[in-house]
Amino acid sequence: MKRLIHMFVVLLCAGGAAFAAPVRLFDEAPVAIKRVNANVQLVDFGRVAFGNLRLTPPAKAAAVTVHFGEAQLDGRINRKPPGSVRYAVAQIQLRGKSPMVAAPPADERNTQNTRSNTPPAVLTPPEWGVILPFRWVEIEGWPGELRPQDIVRQAAFASTWDDAAASFESSDAMLDRIWELCRYSIKATTFAGVYVDGDRERIPYEADAYLNQLSHYTTDNDVQMSRDTFDWLMKHPTWPTEWAFHMIFIAYADYQHTGDTNWLAARYESLKPRLLRNRARQDGLLTSNAAQIKRDDIVDWPKGERDGYIFKPVNTVVNAFHLRALRLMAELARALGKDSEAATYTAQATKTQAAFQQLLFSPAKGAYRDGEGTDHCSQHASLFPLAFGIVPPKHQAAVLAHIQKRGMGGSVYAAQYLLEGLFDHDAAPHALELITAPTDRSWRHMIESGTTITWEAWDQKYKPNQDWNHAWGAAPANLLPRFVLGAEPLTPGWQQARIRPQTGNLTFAKGRIPTPRGPITVDWKTGSAFLLNLTLPAGMTAKLDLPAPTASKGVTIDGKAVAATRVGARWLVEGAVAGTLQVVVE
Repeated sequence: MKRLIHMFVVLLCAGGAAFAAPVRLFDEAPVAIKRVNANVQLVDFGRVAFGNLRLTPPAKAAAVTVHFGEAQLDGRINRKPPGSVRYAVAQIQLRGKSPMVAAPPADERNTQNTRSNTPPAVLTPPEWGVILPFRWVEIEGWPGELRPQDIVRQAAFASTWDDAAASFESSDAMLDRIWELCRYSIKATTFAGVYVDGDRERIPYEADAYLNQLSHYTTDNDVQMSRDTFDWLMKHPTWPTEWAFHMIFIAYADYQHTGDTNWLAARYESLKPRLLRNRARQDGLLTSNAAQIKRDDIVDWPKGERDGYIFKPVNTVVNAFHLRALRLMAELARALGKDSEAATYTAQATKTQAAFQQLLFSPAKGAYRDGEGTDHCSQHASLFPLAFGIVPPKHQAAVLAHIQKRGMGGSVYAAQYLLEGLFDHDAAPHALELITAPTDRSWRHMIESGTTITWEAWDQKYKPNQDWNHAWGAAPANLLPRFVLGAEPLTPGWQQARIRPQTGNLTFAKGRIPTPRGPITVDWKTGSAFLLNLTLPAGMTAKLDLPAPTASKGVTIDGKAVAATRVGARWLVEGAVAGTLQVVVE
């Protein structure tokens, strides 16, 4: 029945996806109630969630005013918050002792999108009443003391969400808090049944959806919501150039995580236009016309986060995405037995990459130019090629150094790719430093600012209209399990995993990573030796790629020496492992 209700709601949304993941309302009790003055009581629910209130009034009838807020100011709800931070008020008439829903009027910004070039907002079930994101409630005029049993938040989450599906703990308490902030951000933004961009518009965007998908996979067992979002976006695409390529990224991530070729096969043909090959010139590089340069080519968002990027008809970031998408399409075609198409995509990628390297790389600077016809080398022009595996091995050290010099030079969106590139090239210490940096461009800043869901931007000053419930800012939710715990699928569907922990400056880390085959548990400690306790689910094997302490001589598994090859600062264990085991590098 819950499934049918939500399908009905999605169908209300003008041609929207018809198979949305189930979502329902959960009762949440307040964590604190405080009397502010004789007429006002302040309620704290601990964290922001999308929902409304269910009040059980006393016998005495009364008119009350209910204030909802995401932010506080001087111990009270901020009634004039900045940007898209939420505040709302409702006038409620209490009658009798029957429970009643309390919510403000609907906000047209996220229920009636009238802009012709923007898809419709995703609506929530009408029987829920209006929902909005809030943590605090102030009630004026409640007769007597407001008791915990008198007020419940009805919070909307995916009905399948499992809080125990994932965990992360390390020797850095701030890093642990950041992971929990990001994990909860993914949970809290499942309220619509598809991934939306936060509360301001409540519509899916392709890049947001991909980042959500990566973190949903590492924090919960659900795969349906990312699929429903994909189908929604195929019907309601958005305008940015690079967002088209993200549809291929989403399909590839689904295939890697699930191994399901049936779902992929039904959608493979629809991916081809997302390569934007109609914009390719003879050497394979994509070109942008004046309108695309002015509006569609994103590079990063908001605009001030582009590190001075200079836009040209041949845009390096656009072409880095194109190259990555070609490589992924070749893999998807091969998975479906379309070997001829896979060969075509591979040939196109090889040709395009040769032109990309020749025309866009600056040997003198050891970095990529922003585009053909400029010598400006922003961080973005290099961070995406590094993350996408485009940089030739002989230039990787120089490109990595160029990127590291610029710190966190982009937005919370670009940070996903920046940090992936750092982790992929064994720069974990720098990556973890950026995540926890004591600046206003880090997740530590979000934590210390008091938010409980990640922001759309690093700070209000970087995007004055940002909302405070934007899951594309939750990258550590997937980065820490994938790179610090070190668990990623090596073959589609997690038949074989790669376990490659990166310690950075941490002394221990442990956690639980959900997979379609069951959870992986990782518990490692480092010092003069590296100790790993690992449990793999039934039916899964893993290849081990382990840190090599300076004086280490080899690897043992359950007390027995095993064959392993030292490559730089890593030990690569020969063969595959399964089950529960203890691994020691000493």
